[in-house]
Amino acid sequence: MPSALSVDLRERVIAAGASRRQAAKRFEVGPSSAIRSHERFQAEGAIAPRPSCGQRPAPAIEAHAERILQVDREQPQAILHAVHDIPAEQGVRTSVSGLWRFFAQHRITRK
Repeated sequence: MPSALSVDLRERVIAAGASRRQAAKRFEVGPSSAIRSHERFQAEGAIAPRPSCGQRPAPAIEAHAERILQVDREQPQAILHAVHDIPAEQGVRTSVSGLWRFFAQHRITRK
């Protein structure tokens, strides 16, 4: 998996003053990377890359967070595979590893 562009390179692409595609060509980065960096800078004023996907909560799981946490309180010894069935019954597509990350973000240890 390719790594994010460095902050220094992002700054140079944004400050280039040329079109985004010309700046991408000049600094030998992908045009879509230059476009996204520039758009994010204009919208948020941020140059640094966003956190990787594993650090953001999954919206599908977070939408059912109260139900999952309730099951955790009711069945504290249940294994992740058993807890996985609850969102699945409600039509939420998730994985055991997704639930593991959910519990980790809520600082709950599970087996």
